[in-house]
Amino acid sequence: MPRIRLTLAYTGTHYHGWQLQRSGPTVQGVLENALQRLAGQPVRVHGAGRTDAGVHALGQVAHFDIPDHRGHLPWQRALNALLPDDICVRQAETVPPDFHARFSATAKEYTYTLWTEANFLLPQRRPWTWAVGPLDLAALDAAATYLLGTHDFASFQNTGTPITDTCRTLMLLTREPGPTPWEITLRFRANGFLKQMVRNLVGLLVAISQGRLTPTVIPDILAARNRAAAPATVPPQGLCLERVFYDRLD
Repeated sequence: MPRIRLTLAYTGTHYHGWQLQRSGPTVQGVLENALQRLAGQPVRVHGAGRTDAGVHALGQVAHFDIPDHRGHLPWQRALNALLPDDICVRQAETVPPDFHARFSATAKEYTYTLWTEANFLLPQRRPWTWAVGPLDLAALDAAATYLLGTHDFASFQNTGTPITDTCRTLMLLTREPGPTPWEITLRFRANGFLKQMVRNLVGLLVAISQGRLTPTVIPDILAARNRAAAPATVPPQGLCLERVFYDRLD
């Protein structure tokens, strides 16, 4: 059976996340419904990351196996003809049978976009940003240096995914101009992320940028290995899965 890799973009506003669940529509569910129509049988799709409700993606990666007699289909065009406007296939390709969208990944990259103007929020940007008002960017940059590298990020993990190792290597944490003059985008790249880790790190960085904490508290928060030691989880709509890295293919 051929294995197909997809690179997907989607707006997460109207979905209950990536992963199948009974509470409402999910990106995985919509994609599997389209594949079933094309394959004539149920098809299970495996994603690189389980984005939460309201979280967007520009570079989600997924794979599925398809019967030999359907392997020749032009998957990008065929799927995009069936998918709703808020999900699209950017690329489709046949990959080796041992490729796995999740377990073959070596790193992931997310962005989180902040709205920094206190007096208004453009309606067009509301689904894509978290409005926080003015920030001390020098304090934000200073805080970022404490987070780079390999740490135990247990204080930034929400409950829900049982794991034994909470150490991760944060390879990149940068601040970039956003799509409008009133936005900044934070970019995170790591060899893996804990549940809602990026949203929790953003909560810390914003608290520091608003003067509610100082960068020097970060080592103590990391050492606590306790979720209660760090600020609250921020809203999902500013978060976007930008890219998944694979050593063999990227």
